[in-house]
Amino acid sequence: MTSFAAVQMTSGPDVAANLAAAGRLIDAAAASGAAVVLLPENFNFIGQRDADKRTVAEAYGAGPTQDFLAAAARRHGLWIIGGTQPLRSESADGRVTNSSLVYDATGRCVARYDKIHLFDVDVPGKPGETYRESSHVAPGREAVVVDTPAGRVGLSVCYDMRFPELYRRLSAAGAEILVMPAAFTVPTGRAHWETLLRARAVENLCYVAAAAQSGVHPNGRETYGDTILIDFWGRVLTRLPRGSGVVSAPIDRAQLAQTRAEFPALQNRVLSC
Repeated sequence: MTSFAAVQMTSGPDVAANLAAAGRLIDAAAASGAAVVLLPENFNFIGQRDADKRTVAEAYGAGPTQDFLAAAARRHGLWIIGGTQPLRSESADGRVTNSSLVYDATGRCVARYDKIHLFDVDVPGKPGETYRESSHVAPGREAVVVDTPAGRVGLSVCYDMRFPELYRRLSAAGAEILVMPAAFTVPTGRAHWETLLRARAVENLCYVAAAAQSGVHPNGRETYGDTILIDFWGRVLTRLPRGSGVVSAPIDRAQLAQTRAEFPALQNRVLSC
């Protein structure tokens, strides 16, 4: 079995400070024996204003955050799923992408996923708490899976978890682990976080790993936290409710394969998604 780790942190507007914090947590994950480490959404930057992400966006393939991820993966000889970071896009209006990059143990970027579902929401129960992610982020279009030492991983980000059709595509493409780096709001986290994650695990017979932002950020926004690893039967393996830190759990691909064979829900599907 291979150990999979997920990181929780409280990012702010200082990219260098965020990378230093992420580096310490990646060190801790490596020391625990993890072969794959997942970082949270926006791990390298949460600005004072949503528009600020445009100022720190890197070109795909070069930049301080991408260099950091590659060097950390290479130094520890492990895989890193880099939560998300803003990357420059070809959008005519200057919007960026909210992108998850995957690095192998040699420091090579082997996959990229751009967040498809953008968080354009007035948060229930929080008058004045409004998000329009699409104002500064261009949506992705492609579902992405990638083979890692822990298993075949289906990539997604935060708000994606409310759209089960994406995960049907990922599981149909052979995903064994669904990753969901996130920066969930507190009201929606209390209401739906664990329910949605366990549902995605159960209905797809997949492990789920969700790495979260946690706490009050310098811009005043509060995120829910509760970084969590869930198995293919919907059982919570480990979690970190609040604060910064790392959780890890083994991925048992043999048991997953046996369960899928004995309980063939994926093969019993009759509608194409």
